[in-house]
Amino acid sequence: MENKRVLLGMSGGVDSSVAAVLLKEQGYEVVGVTMKLFEHNLNGSCGNSEVMDDAKKVCDFLNIEHHIIDFSADFKKYVIDNFICEYKNSRTPNPCIECNKYMKFGAMYQEAKELGCEYIATGHYAKIEYDEKYQKHVLKKSNAGKKDQSYVLYNLPSDMVSKVLFPLADFKNKDEIREIANKYNLPVANKPDSEDICFIPDGDYKKFLEENSDLKSNPGNIVNTKGEVLGKHDGLHGYTIGQRRGLGISYRVPLFVIGFDINKNQVIVGEENELYTKEFLVKDYNLILIEDLENEMNVEIKIRYSANTARGKIVKENDLIRVIFDEPQRAVTPGQSAVFYDGDIVIGGGKIV
Repeated sequence: MENKRVLLGMSGGVDSSVAAVLLKEQGYEVVGVTMKLFEHNLNGSCGNSEVMDDAKKVCDFLNIEHHIIDFSADFKKYVIDNFICEYKNSRTPNPCIECNKYMKFGAMYQEAKELGCEYIATGHYAKIEYDEKYQKHVLKKSNAGKKDQSYVLYNLPSDMVSKVLFPLADFKNKDEIREIANKYNLPVANKPDSEDICFIPDGDYKKFLEENSDLKSNPGNIVNTKGEVLGKHDGLHGYTIGQRRGLGISYRVPLFVIGFDINKNQVIVGEENELYTKEFLVKDYNLILIEDLENEMNVEIKIRYSANTARGKIVKENDLIRVIFDEPQRAVTPGQSAVFYDGDIVIGGGKIV
């Protein structure tokens, strides 16, 4: 008899709560798990006491098993410390990608096995389907358009794909999810969405960095590519590639952050045309769809969560992958991820160098 026991990551929000309802409707034995990710004084949107309380309320309401597991040490090591380290090196991280890699599809999967669960599930907007062309289960874009989250899931291990369930794959928007939540009178049906990084609830990442690391205000020069001093900055960690606002520069044309010189403590700015890049390298890549990249491959590339895909090709270069766009793309940002697609199917991705 098939084991239909599934461990569902529950954040106390509407998405994961509706995912529980849908899995029950599909005949799965749902076990809810909420990960304690940081101490309560980091009063964020997941991992704190309110989140755990809300998740437990939903599980009690739906009469399903619920576990709270303390992963705060791993979360600090793999997500928060990485976030700080990347900004120290003037890179712009995506902590959700690290959390999915190490927490939701790392530590949580191990927990699933210990609890006798055949599958794990989350409330992500993504899709797993069997694909005839590749003769395997593949990770695909969901039907949620701009809310699709396949981009942040490229680190999913290939041997785990067939064991992951995304119950929200076919929904187009949040209104449809809230409709189900209200239909079932879920305790969190009207809980507002959180758009912030979970451990930085007020969105002030610069303040977070300065309070939780040795990154402090360290004034230096804002220069153009010729080295001309155009203004002053108060710390490299307060800036990111493509930034225009808050530079405090008066110039004949709009200027944008195009790079950093860490050794000279300089923010480098340029005109918009200087923001465009034709090719770059990625490291720490994961190829979820194929064994290895033996030959040059035509793909569609997404360089940040909110970006549209752009056509190009990828080619292996020692332990890196070189990405070459058909047309130059704007504000390629070190620390972010480049994710490769074959249509709607995720091939893999890696960190922009």
